[in-house]
Amino acid sequence: MMVGWWQRCVRAGRIFVCSALLASCAQIHNDPINQPLPPGAPSATQFDRDVETDYEDTVVALSFSGGGTRAAAFSYGVLTALDEFRVPNRSTTLLDRVDFITGVSGGSVLAAYYGLKKRRALADFKQRFLLRNAEEGLQMNLNLLSVAKGLQGGINDPTAFPKWLDDNLFDHATFKSLLRQRRPYIWINASDIYDRTPFVFGRVIFGALCSDLSSYPISLAVAASAAVPIVFTPVVIEGFPGRCNQPLPDWVQRVRTNPDSPPLLKLFANAMNRYHSGDVRYVKLLDGGIVDNYGLAGFTIARQASSTPYGPLEPEEAVKLRRLLFMVADAGRAPTGTWSQTVQGPAGVTLITAASDTATESGAVGSYSAFQDTMSDWQDSLIDWRCKLSAADRRRYGAPPGWNCRDVKIFVGRVAFDQLGPQRAAALNHVETAFKLPPDQVDMVISAGQDALRASPTFRSFYESLGRRPPPRPAPTAGPIETPPAAKEAAAQ
Repeated sequence: MMVGWWQRCVRAGRIFVCSALLASCAQIHNDPINQPLPPGAPSATQFDRDVETDYEDTVVALSFSGGGTRAAAFSYGVLTALDEFRVPNRSTTLLDRVDFITGVSGGSVLAAYYGLKKRRALADFKQRFLLRNAEEGLQMNLNLLSVAKGLQGGINDPTAFPKWLDDNLFDHATFKSLLRQRRPYIWINASDIYDRTPFVFGRVIFGALCSDLSSYPISLAVAASAAVPIVFTPVVIEGFPGRCNQPLPDWVQRVRTNPDSPPLLKLFANAMNRYHSGDVRYVKLLDGGIVDNYGLAGFTIARQASSTPYGPLEPEEAVKLRRLLFMVADAGRAPTGTWSQTVQGPAGVTLITAASDTATESGAVGSYSAFQDTMSDWQDSLIDWRCKLSAADRRRYGAPPGWNCRDVKIFVGRVAFDQLGPQRAAALNHVETAFKLPPDQVDMVISAGQDALRASPTFRSFYESLGRRPPPRPAPTAGPIETPPAAKEAAAQ
């Protein structure tokens, strides 16, 4: 027995030594490609919101969580379901009222594609992405060379995945395409692993870096959002301190000097200051789910950073607004595996996955709770501000005749697998979080997103508040749901 144990140790030692030697030879290609901000570029003090005149009284905002193709398919189901619900007295649907989408990892793929193509994305996203193998060209198997690359910083450098996205989905689009098309506003979220804060690809952060967002590839931002540690090397963004005359937004200094500033906001403000001063010359980005798997922290920061009761809205928007729905499409993973029933385990890859899932899910729960509190306080602030407006201000901001200052309500909800019954949720949780799935699983997850939205109490209350009767709740799925074969094999191990 001891001999066998010693032999295994010797083999493990040899593997480690060989991996270390290979690591010294492994080439990592993650040089930054972002460009300096052009001279005279305007300052961005808000989070990518431009002044508009076509304000609506009903607004929908969406959050697409991380989780590979599974997350993209679930969010796609939510989007297609929104198109079933008509806006009262209009020829449009709630899909046309989507004003804002924030995406993480797999969810950022759909967020970016919808931002580029709007409702046309619904026609071909399934064929162009959900049914494709986005892992083509990636090293996903463990061997001596891949372990060596992992020790060096990541098995895959940020070149193959963005290339696949450009060739098959984004057609080499840059953020210029998103910035010139206003609604919906799209936020792609990664994690700054040095400052431990969200990194929202937007003009505010790029302005602090004196860097040009408009020329940055959307595919690389999505790759950063999905860069799982070890599997991918960090995506690197270079700062250009002193290369622009653009000052930091006023709120950054206000937050940094206020001892009572919310911790998340202060962390973000300190990071912005380090970017601008050059204390952080190269920002290293990994999977957005490390910090916030729902992509809500950025909006929480935008609201907390505002010095007005209505920010980040414009006052005209805040006066016109009556109903705001913010729906989170959560394709996160529930606890899996049998190691909780034994003294031993988890170990190996299972241990790494368990630790990653723990960090991701606990962070998501915290960000969602903070977001709910922020939105509740914001609703109270909006009502108080609206009701204190003078008659002249009401006219200036476009309040219609008979306007009710208290008639504004914000709905915050979450749709997830666990809301679809235990059998269906179990089958959905066994779908891999990879970037390739069998067609039957893609259809199963899309259908789950549609049914989850239709059955959501928050969504139904929101729709009823518009004076519309929601459709009957989806009937529970009858009979057992087959667990995917790969999940059966994993559970047996």
